[in-house]
Amino acid sequence: MEQIKILIADDEKLIRDGLKIILNANDELNVVGVSENGEAAIEFCKKEQVDVILMDIRMPICDGVKATKIIKNEFPNVKILVLTTFKDDEYIFDAMKFGANGYILKDTSYDVIIDAVKSVYKGNVVVNPEVASLMVCGLNKNQQGDLENIKDKYKLTDRQIEIIICIGSGLSNKEIAEKQYVTEGTVKNHITEILSKLEMRDRTQIAIFALKNNLV
Repeated sequence: MEQIKILIADDEKLIRDGLKIILNANDELNVVGVSENGEAAIEFCKKEQVDVILMDIRMPICDGVKATKIIKNEFPNVKILVLTTFKDDEYIFDAMKFGANGYILKDTSYDVIIDAVKSVYKGNVVVNPEVASLMVCGLNKNQQGDLENIKDKYKLTDRQIEIIICIGSGLSNKEIAEKQYVTEGTVKNHITEILSKLEMRDRTQIAIFALKNNLV
């Protein structure tokens, strides 16, 4: 069985050591390295294969947001699961914008962290419910978008908006096709055009866009 290769990036030694012990106790996981800041995490990715990074937000030298942006640009296949606290809310959208695959709170139980690592490895978006609530609160205060303005700003069609909402709701291409009464090929073509209009890389970013603009 091939193990998921994990890098832990956190400036607190106790957290690094604790996570390493717990994650390595799972047969499907293998912590291949630890880093005390974002710069060290970037350098590690240049030398070793990494599947998932547990990335702290607040670190010296290079924080988790900057490291996420650089790593996602250079190593797009690496999944990044951000470790955060409620105090880090101003960083949440930035890290997601740069390609982070999920957010979990630092005081989350180890079982949930293990499940989250496995989930982002499979390509899912993982957002702790409490963090999601925090994100929505921020949207209500600052970023609640008017649907028509979103359509005009990004030149999106009604069908493309519907597909963005479906992606944000977690539907697969097949489920979207059934819901919209079109073929999967048509859905894929729409997604390609949506990615181009929004200047995004993948479905994960579309899902975050849907949440960020209060579409789901």
